[in-house]
Amino acid sequence: MGLFLAPECLPFAIGAVMLAALTVLEMLCMLVGFSLGEMIDKSLGTTDHSASGIFSWLNAGGVPILVLLLLSLGLFSMAGFAIQAVAHGTWQLLPAPVASIAAFVVAMPAVRYSSEFVARLIPNDETYAVENAEFVGRSAEVTLGPLDHGLPGRVRLKDQHSNWHTLRARAAPDQPPIAVGATVLLVDSIDGIFLAIPTPPDLYENPTSKELP
Repeated sequence: MGLFLAPECLPFAIGAVMLAALTVLEMLCMLVGFSLGEMIDKSLGTTDHSASGIFSWLNAGGVPILVLLLLSLGLFSMAGFAIQAVAHGTWQLLPAPVASIAAFVVAMPAVRYSSEFVARLIPNDETYAVENAEFVGRSAEVTLGPLDHGLPGRVRLKDQHSNWHTLRARAAPDQPPIAVGATVLLVDSIDGIFLAIPTPPDLYENPTSKELP
């Protein structure tokens, strides 16, 4: 705790606190059917086209920007505390600017390679190259719910190209709440939110790709 509170470690303590705060914020957002990471990606994709160039080298795995930010904060903090721990054990703590530069140099290549690794572990979120209409008539699994007529939940499905998508959805009118883990059929899309019904029995054989007749 003494190292965490040392003035020479202030940049790394701030990074660790920001990492924890963003993680908690994203979890809270997901509980109400909203994604902070999705909002950031959409904002950068539509209003700041230069962002793709800035992050092209760093984000080798093509992970969402929020994931890349969390990786950067985490690895920067870890590298900084490790450098200061070694410095403290062998001599004395380095000045914060010197330690920050060293931690940045160590962390950035690690962020690049870790983004490639993380990209293999997490499913791709909704890609806007696919029209919403293409998802109507497909079955999906409820991953955040239950789906009712209030705040939208989340469903996950695979498209015809075998790419996974996570979409916002709620139960269609006159449908009861649909529990997490249930298989649903997407029957309509209104303002980017899909309406779902329990999957008819004859579509259960292939819930991620079956389309309406």
